Amino acid sequence: MKQSNEKFSGVVRCLRVEDLPRIQQMVGKLAEHHGDVATVTLEELARDVLGASPWVRILVAELSGDVVGYAALCPLAQMQFGARGMDLQHLFVEEHARRLGAGRALIKASQARARAEGCKYLSVGTHPDNVMVHGIYPAMGFDPLDPPGPRFRINLSETAA
Repeated sequence: MKQSNEKFSGVVRCLRVEDLPRIQQMVGKLAEHHGDVATVTLEELARDVLGASPWVRILVAELSGDVVGYAALCPLAQMQFGARGMDLQHLFVEEHARRLGAGRALIKASQARARAEGCKYLSVGTHPDNVMVHGIYPAMGFDPLDPPGPRFRINLSETAA
């Protein structure tokens, strides 16, 4: 993949309330890309990304007044080290805006946001088949990590018995 050496000519900024429908659309596109169907409602999205202490922090890339991408950051902790971290949970750029530097600008802004919140690290996971990004993150200073050990989950929804 040819990487852009151009500086992004748009802006990266924090999410605004009026961005929510656009973010919801892009979340759906990213889910579809991964073979999922996004079911998040605008109300659920607002609950998670707005307010004084949001569960998820959203940064948006804006180009000529249009939101063309977003990064979703989720808090992490390594309590034994007293280390806060952030996980770059979602990174999405609309197809027409790719290779213009928006993704790199979102990653750099994510690093700055994590630092501003007192984080010692920023992590990101990618799908093994997403070979397009396998060189991008190391080129931006990210170190590869070994896969985590076994993980488990329990369904806590009301419909679970």
